[in-house]
Amino acid sequence: MRIIAAGTLKQCWEQFPQAKQSLLSWYEEVETAGWDNPNDLKDQYRNASILTDKRVVFNIHGNKFRLIVDIEYRLKIVFVVWFGTHAQYDKLDAKKISYAKANKK
Repeated sequence: MRIIAAGTLKQCWEQFPQAKQSLLSWYEEVETAGWDNPNDLKDQYRNASILTDKRVVFNIHGNKFRLIVDIEYRLKIVFVVWFGTHAQYDKLDAKKISYAKANKK
C-alpha cells in the first residue's frame, strides 16, 4: 500500500513522542500490505474499526492513540486523515472528519 501524507505521521510522533515506534511499525506493516478490501485488512488488523467502505480507525500504542485513515483499495492508497489520543478521538465524529478540518491549527 502507498501511504499518502506520511509526513503527517512525523508530525504526530513529534506531538506524541511515546507513539513514535508504534506509528513507525504501523507504517512499515501497511506499506508492505496489499489489501484488496476491508476483509483483507481485518485479517491483518483484527482490532481495526471499519467505519465505512473506505474509512478505518486503527488502535495505536496499546489503544492509547487512534489513527483515522481513508483507503482506496483499488489504487492501493492509504491516506492519513487524523491522529490523536483516545480521549480526543471520543470528542469527534470519525466518519465525518476531513483532512482539512483535522489538521487546522
